[in-house]
Amino acid sequence: MRSIAPIRTAKIGYIIISLIFCILGTLLIVRPRFSISILGMICGIVLIVFGIIKIIGYFSKDLFRLAFQYDLVSGILLIVLGILMLVKPGSLMNLLCVTLGLFILADALAKMKISIESKRFGIKTWWLIITLAGISALCGLLLVFRPSESVKVLTTILGITLLFEGILNLCTVLISVKIIKHQQPDIIDADYYIEREE
Repeated sequence: MRSIAPIRTAKIGYIIISLIFCILGTLLIVRPRFSISILGMICGIVLIVFGIIKIIGYFSKDLFRLAFQYDLVSGILLIVLGILMLVKPGSLMNLLCVTLGLFILADALAKMKISIESKRFGIKTWWLIITLAGISALCGLLLVFRPSESVKVLTTILGITLLFEGILNLCTVLISVKIIKHQQPDIIDADYYIEREE
């Protein structure tokens, strides 16, 4: 039997980080004048933790192999971005917007592919993932092209983007990650014997 601890850790971690994204996004929408330095530090820590969870998810080998299939590279990128945010939390608003916007755009495109594969698996709510991925992709683009240089506007857009990214990740992990307690390993070891005719 394969241990389900990595899958359970990745799924619970995804849910917690997704909820943190939703809370942080809502906070930034309600209070767009939030301190940039504190925001940078919070984002840095959350991104590093999320990067680690994504890497755990990639190696967990869940049943459908849908939600975590692109998470090795994205996990490493999140850790690097998180470290950058912690090094200079207050002076990287533009870098944060562009980098996070591009990352969310790429993540949304990956989730679109996951939703199509979910449909092939017979998952009926695949359409919810592709709809949320489309909204997240638009938010990511908006974050990259920044229609205003106003910190208040940028913070609000960042808040909306984080909120939808959180909802997208939450729905994806709840819909497409199934934990089976008695999951068998991918490779079954067996000894074969050839009987010789006499």
